[in-house]
Amino acid sequence: MARQEPGRYRSIFISDVHLGSRGAQAELLLDFLRHNEAETWYLVGDIVDGWRLRKGWYWPQAHNDVVQKLLRKVRRGARMVYIPGNHDEFARDYLDHSFGGVEVADRAIHVAADGRRLLVIHGDQFDVVVRHARWLAFLGDWAYESALALNAHFNRVRRALGFEYWSLSAWAKLKVKNAVNFIGDFETTLATEAHKLGVDGVVCGHIHHAAIRRIASIDYMNSGDFVESCTAIAERADGTFEILRWQAILAQAPEIAPAPEPAAA
Repeated sequence: MARQEPGRYRSIFISDVHLGSRGAQAELLLDFLRHNEAETWYLVGDIVDGWRLRKGWYWPQAHNDVVQKLLRKVRRGARMVYIPGNHDEFARDYLDHSFGGVEVADRAIHVAADGRRLLVIHGDQFDVVVRHARWLAFLGDWAYESALALNAHFNRVRRALGFEYWSLSAWAKLKVKNAVNFIGDFETTLATEAHKLGVDGVVCGHIHHAAIRRIASIDYMNSGDFVESCTAIAERADGTFEILRWQAILAQAPEIAPAPEPAAA
C-alpha cells in the first residue's frame, strides 16, 4: 500500500468521535488535527456522546482540547459544518444556527472540486433500529461499550507481546452475518436516498465502518470513527477522495510526532 502523507486537503469529514465516552480516542484525534488542514471540515455526527454523558459525567482535558482545536481552525479561516447524529441529537435543537463560527445543519450538500454534489448526513435517520426500537439501540450501545472495554485489556496483552492493535468489534462486524447484512442494507439505503435527491454521492457516518465504494450510480463514502479505526474521509484539490487511516499512517511514518500546540489565537 502506498504511504499516505498527512497534509492539506480541500475538505475533511470526521464522525463518531464520541467525546464524553471512555472509548473516544481523543489523543489520536488531536494528533490528526495537528497534522492535517482543510478548507472545509465536516463533523458528521456523534462528535459528542450525549447518551454516555447522561449516565455519568466524563470529560477529561483531552476531550476539551479537541473542541478547542476545532474552534481554533475556524478562527484561522476554515469553514466547519456540524451535522448532529443520534448520540449528539441535542444539537438538533440548534439547526441553522452558528456557534463560534461552526454551522449546525441537519444535512449539507458538498460540491466537490470536480463538480460532484454529495449529500452529507450522519445516517441514523435511515437506521431502522434507531428510529423504531430505541431501547434496542441503547442495548446495542451497551454491548459495544463492553466490547471496547474487553478489547482494551486484550490489546494491552498484545502490545506487551509486540503485536499491533486488533479490533474485536471490527472483526465481529465482518464475521457476524447479521452485522454484515446490516452494513450492506445501510449503505444501499443511503445510496438510494442520494439518488432520490438527485445528487452524485453521499458522505455519512453512524455505523463505524469506513468505506468508499460505488453503489449503482452513487458514490458512497463513510468516514468511519475515531473510537477504534481512527479514520476520516479526505478530499484532495482535484476532487479525489480517500480514507485516511490515522493509526496506519502513524505506523508507516513513526517520525510524525505530536506537535506542540501554538498559543491560542
